[in-house]
Amino acid sequence: MSRTAHQDLHSERGALRGEHPGRSRNPVIKVADLAWLEFEKPDLDRAEVFARDFGFQIAARTERELWLRGTFAGSPCMVIRKGRTSRFIGPAFRAAERPDLDRLARATGTEVRDLDQAAVPGGGRSVELLDPSGFPVRVVHCAERLPELPGQQPLTLNFGTDHRRTNAPQRPPREPSRIQRLGHVVLETRVFARALDWYLDTLGMIVSDFLFLDGQRDRGPTMAFIRCDQGSLAVDHHTLAMHLGPGTGYAHSAYQVTDLDALAAGGEYLGERGYRRSWGIGRHIQGSQLFDYWRDPDHFMLEHFADGDLFSCDLEPGWAPMSTSGLAQWGPPATRDFLGASPSPQRVRDVVQALRGDNEMDPARLLGLLKAARS
Repeated sequence: MSRTAHQDLHSERGALRGEHPGRSRNPVIKVADLAWLEFEKPDLDRAEVFARDFGFQIAARTERELWLRGTFAGSPCMVIRKGRTSRFIGPAFRAAERPDLDRLARATGTEVRDLDQAAVPGGGRSVELLDPSGFPVRVVHCAERLPELPGQQPLTLNFGTDHRRTNAPQRPPREPSRIQRLGHVVLETRVFARALDWYLDTLGMIVSDFLFLDGQRDRGPTMAFIRCDQGSLAVDHHTLAMHLGPGTGYAHSAYQVTDLDALAAGGEYLGERGYRRSWGIGRHIQGSQLFDYWRDPDHFMLEHFADGDLFSCDLEPGWAPMSTSGLAQWGPPATRDFLGASPSPQRVRDVVQALRGDNEMDPARLLGLLKAARS
């Protein structure tokens, strides 16, 4: 059997002639990474309790804002502002250089604004945009980096005849998985193709993997795992993932931990404190991460992950059919909660509005998504 560029890599298939290239020829800028995610919640005390149990450190706390961070040096992972309801606001991406903000502002007809120095160390500057799905998107350049904090050390492992540990039993502590950094965010959108092109053209991101609906590949992809383009420097397989759906909103966000033992022991810690696992533990296919998904008290889904793929800019997108069985190499079956397949009045309203609205959802796409959820 002849070998392809994708065989034994992240996908068995590449693009067919004329399919989406997965990158822009001339993007406005190239963002370097996610900076943080922004939420609103009515109870910051409850949010802080979960944050500590999940493994975040507190970067700053006021009456109106809670800033969360990991142990790695850099920017905070998340800001939660006090609001009347619990909702996801949008992502903030990190500009590679300060002049990128000026270039972005000129191209989009916006302006460069100051960041709040009380929350972001040293302050900085930002450009505020709106993506085609309606999510507010910040692009920021921070004046200073948060200093590194003590981290969770990986366990020393024995492999076959490679014995690195003797006279020393393994006893991973039952404690929160210490978050190292923000990894990625996953969003649902009714205007997938428009949103995809916006992130590639405006922020210079590139696609690692496309998923398509069975029997509908000719209509284009319906999910993309998208990474930042830092040239020869290998970066996370995806920093942003988007999928077509009847709703527009946050699906989950993911936070890196040290290793499998930190992920699993931290999961036991969360379970003992009454939190609900959504899905896990397992290993993904696209991205290869070890994963464990949990719900916070406001029903937002957050993921602990470890050992994800790193790609440089020269790897082309893979293509694969969208299916539930294709989400993991091993682990328990994906749950209805993780898939968002549990019926609810809001989900019914989303479907009705999507089928009536000016977007990329239609009966064939909806049936294809339902088929993928069962396959």
